[in-house]
Amino acid sequence: MYSLMIHGGAGTSRDLEAAAPASDYRSALDRVIGAGRDMLAGGAPALAVVEHCVALLEDDPLFNAGHGSVLNADALVEMDAAIMDGRDLRAGAVAALRGVANPVRVARHVLDDGRCVLLVGSGAARFAAQRGFERLGDEHFVTPLRLAQWWAWRDREAPDADGAERGPTGTVGAVALDREGHLAAATSTGGRTGKPAGRVGDSAIVGAGLYADDATCALSCTGRGEDFVRTVLAKTVAERSRLAGLTAGAAADAGMAELARVAGSGGFILVDRSGACAARFNTERMLYASIERGGEARFVV
Repeated sequence: MYSLMIHGGAGTSRDLEAAAPASDYRSALDRVIGAGRDMLAGGAPALAVVEHCVALLEDDPLFNAGHGSVLNADALVEMDAAIMDGRDLRAGAVAALRGVANPVRVARHVLDDGRCVLLVGSGAARFAAQRGFERLGDEHFVTPLRLAQWWAWRDREAPDADGAERGPTGTVGAVALDREGHLAAATSTGGRTGKPAGRVGDSAIVGAGLYADDATCALSCTGRGEDFVRTVLAKTVAERSRLAGLTAGAAADAGMAELARVAGSGGFILVDRSGACAARFNTERMLYASIERGGEARFVV
């Protein structure tokens, strides 16, 4: 028995449809979750599966991660990613990383290296180079769609009176339970259009944007990252599940109630240790797909 969920971000219909129609998102999610299913069915560990699924999402310019990342205030791409192993709570993360196609794979190397959990900026880039990752130029990441969104942000929306950035947001992520009963989670994002250089959201923060613990559940979050950091949302949901013995759905409801305390915006996917799947969001849309306990794939776009 295995379960798998992936997501492609949360946001408004306007922002999501600027990139592609719903059918394109559906096809992309189908391809990725199909690849993950094949791995899990063949006995692959959850950690390898979530890494692979997120790397595939990073390679697809439809999604705000990797190749499709949005641009910061300086019109550059800075990416965050993290991965966590529910077997022993090991984790690896990178933030404000530039020039690497698959930040989640660098995060996996940080996890395997074991000397630290989070590397940022030039230190993360140096580590990636030492591990053999190719350094790519800005032209690889600055897609016509994201550049157009950046110009729209600069000309019409930046900064708002309250100093907040507006425009496309989102994160990609995956959570899985493998045949051995182990959980894992991974996230990756380009952040927010027009974000200040060096800004780090929740995606690279263990306990905020993701969490995985074989004793409870695995989560990956998406939305306005500061809200998830302030509520330590992923860890909060996991602890509610552990201490109160909540079902996946009840734990997810508790997570949304916690997010509401800070008027937070976004959502998350969750697989618990029994293989039950749940997803919650308070934005107009969240793109996700799920396979619960080896069943048929379900899509929400």
